[in-house]
Amino acid sequence: MFGYYLDLALRSLGRNKALTALMVVAIALGIGASMTTLTVLHVLSGDPLPDKSAKLFYPQLDPQDMDGYKPQDDPPAQVGWIDGMALLHAKRARYQALMTGGAVPIQPAQSSIDPFFEDARYTSADFFPMFEVPFLYGHGWNAADDEAGARVAVLTRELNDKLFGGKDSTGQTLRMDDVAFRIVGVLDSWRPTPHFYDLNTGSYSSDEGVFVPLTTATDLKFARNGSTDCWGKGSGDNMKIATCTWLQFWVQLDTPAEAAAYREFLLNYSREQKTLGRFQRPANVRLPDLMGWLDFNKVVPSDVHLQVWLAFGFLLVCLVNTVGLMLAKFLRRSGELGVRRALGASRRSLFAQLLVEAGAVGLVGGAGGLLLALLGLWLVRRQPSDYAALAHLDLPMLLATFVSAVVASLLAGLLPAWRACLIPPALQLKSN
Repeated sequence: MFGYYLDLALRSLGRNKALTALMVVAIALGIGASMTTLTVLHVLSGDPLPDKSAKLFYPQLDPQDMDGYKPQDDPPAQVGWIDGMALLHAKRARYQALMTGGAVPIQPAQSSIDPFFEDARYTSADFFPMFEVPFLYGHGWNAADDEAGARVAVLTRELNDKLFGGKDSTGQTLRMDDVAFRIVGVLDSWRPTPHFYDLNTGSYSSDEGVFVPLTTATDLKFARNGSTDCWGKGSGDNMKIATCTWLQFWVQLDTPAEAAAYREFLLNYSREQKTLGRFQRPANVRLPDLMGWLDFNKVVPSDVHLQVWLAFGFLLVCLVNTVGLMLAKFLRRSGELGVRRALGASRRSLFAQLLVEAGAVGLVGGAGGLLLALLGLWLVRRQPSDYAALAHLDLPMLLATFVSAVVASLLAGLLPAWRACLIPPALQLKSN
């Protein structure tokens, strides 16, 4: 029966092309606008590490003095050098990484490439296994390199392509700020979204091009990016003893029991430091997981949420217009429907036929909405925002576009189809 209903629907749609075109355009406009904004929201609010996000945690301590203290305040979003190193060396988690962002001047060996600045990540060795960073060539450094302040580096695939033509560059020398570094690894393509491990350099910023040990970068006084929050005497010239928070610290805890034990460790550490006189405030610790940390920082821009609501409001307006157009179309076919009822067709069969016709409109409208969504996402990528380049339609959203269009058209067709089925066949036969 479905094939028969579909044939009737196509014949009906072809008889009044103008009205059919108006319904298709209304559905396409609503679906195109809503799927454009929904795709952007889907990309920006996704889980950057879906297989591990529940195991990754961001410890927070409060080492500040009593100036401006409020019991309900959250602890700082970063840690200082002394506390970061103490937590790192405690090794209470399977993996732990202490890091900050920076920028380094690259001095290529090739005379054909001018020196340039590259964003960098100064981190400890566990960064790579904890975040499951893929390697194209080589590997990361180890904890011994961290302790020794080794001059080693890991490049991204893009930087390796630029400097070495994509060849295996492990073992080669790279000069940064007049210092020679030995390349030990080259990453494969990797860009977690959002840039969860350091939100201070931008929630959706491009990934860094080069990675070096944190101890090495600090000893060489490489330039840093990101925020620095100080109190008391402030930073001075030595960030290792500064009363400032400027480092990000992540740990991997595989079970809820490990997470509970680590939180207790943070409390005990804070109490111990208060006893020693380093901390002045009462113990105030947090241990959000990765997604909790993103939610706390509200990484999705508020204007994106607003655009989604506006787009769905526009879709509702389009559906209301589609309901009116379908009602007009179905009621104009009262004579045809009355004859079918008089020949024995049930109201249920007529209702199903009209819904198939509405679904056909939705399917064609979905194709148009897909084209409009692709155009909308192309326009989003032209915007000067750090997340613009991420606006691409993936397979789930592609399928959602067609499903949404068909469902929307079926919903729009419910009232007109029901209303058309209520027409008494006798009156139509008499009038004809």
